[in-house]
Amino acid sequence: MSDYDFDLFVIGAGSGGVRASRVAAAHGAKVAVAEEFRVGGTCVIRGCVPKKLLIYGAHFAEDLKDARRFGWNVPDCGFEWTTLRDNVLADVDRLEGLYKNTLDNHKVELIGERATITGPHSVKLASGREVTAKVILVATGAWPIIPDVEGAEHGITSNEVFHLDECPGRIVIVGGGYIANEFAGIFHQFGSHVTMVNRGNTLLRGYDETVRDRLLQISTMKGINFRFNAKMEKIEKNEDGTLCVRFESGDPVAADLVLFATGRRPHTEELGLETAGVELDEKGAIKVDDYSQTSCESIYAVGDVTDRLQLTPVAIREGHAFADTVFGGNKRKVDYGCVPSAVFSHPPLAGVGMTEAEARNTLGTVKIYTSDFRPMKNVLANRDERALYKMIVDATTDRVVGLHMIGPDAPEILQAAAVAVKAGLTKQDFDDTVALHPSMAEELVLLK
Repeated sequence: MSDYDFDLFVIGAGSGGVRASRVAAAHGAKVAVAEEFRVGGTCVIRGCVPKKLLIYGAHFAEDLKDARRFGWNVPDCGFEWTTLRDNVLADVDRLEGLYKNTLDNHKVELIGERATITGPHSVKLASGREVTAKVILVATGAWPIIPDVEGAEHGITSNEVFHLDECPGRIVIVGGGYIANEFAGIFHQFGSHVTMVNRGNTLLRGYDETVRDRLLQISTMKGINFRFNAKMEKIEKNEDGTLCVRFESGDPVAADLVLFATGRRPHTEELGLETAGVELDEKGAIKVDDYSQTSCESIYAVGDVTDRLQLTPVAIREGHAFADTVFGGNKRKVDYGCVPSAVFSHPPLAGVGMTEAEARNTLGTVKIYTSDFRPMKNVLANRDERALYKMIVDATTDRVVGLHMIGPDAPEILQAAAVAVKAGLTKQDFDDTVALHPSMAEELVLLK
């Protein structure tokens, strides 16, 4: 008979928490998971999944227009935000049900309450119930950061954007990261007048400079406005409900909606971590070792709350590795090298491995191969928009150390190519592969 109520108690039923729960249960552990909101976490409920569905919807704006060049007699079409919104939210409900079924099928007890840590082996639920566990896993994710400016309460974050009553005529998006660029593309295609406001002069810091510059060029050509080095002073709400965004310098911008996309902070506040001596870093993230163990030996943490790499597939791997290590007798850690990522902007971009700047700083001598082309569909559609593929190669070994792309279906193409980069294949290996013609992906084996 165990001295604890559970072998594992998980706080947070997002991607990492759910994976850890079901794998630990499959190893024979008695598991409970507490979730104060909805099962599925940021990705399923208010992130990747609903956002990607909005992106699919946004693409129809250009697809319908392009169809006329391909012989289709497409009439002028109107867009109804509420139809798309409701269908997206219904699919989120469906997915949440599948996540709940997964937990139920693995006999994981789902507790729909907030849980706080009261000691190395104990938690307290919002209802007042005290629970003990041999191991506690924190998987509470991250939360949007709201800038400290006057009138910030008039803006929203990506948490609320999926529930809007109507599509804004004018939207100001604050930030320059992937969330900001993705929603800029979405709302522009829905017909909104989009202004992106960035306090610095760089979009998508961390992505290859050539690719992100191409996105800026294309976005500007499409009609998205950019304000760089713009420090917000305040947001004013007018009597008619519209907003006015004022800056320390430069003209104000009128808007119907302000969306903050200024980063995400690990969600560690008021979790009671200090009661068990769990250490945090300067950003509030939980410090963990290679096996996701915190400074308290009975408490672990995975996913965005650790701020190692804020990506859903990484959280899932961390949760799986934790469960195998602690309950499966298979001690293993996650490999964070060559993790591919994408920005579902319009057009999308994707990358894996080193950027050109990183490669030059790390390796010294590199070779750069590129293909700058107009996709076949864009040619017939009479669009000037060009795709760009870039390969970074270690000049001393011929090994491909980075691939970066922008253009239609770039993330879909990069996923397969990332296997080659992860495996350490060479430029010659790419050259030796026969092109699949006609396709955009064939450019990867024809790079000069």
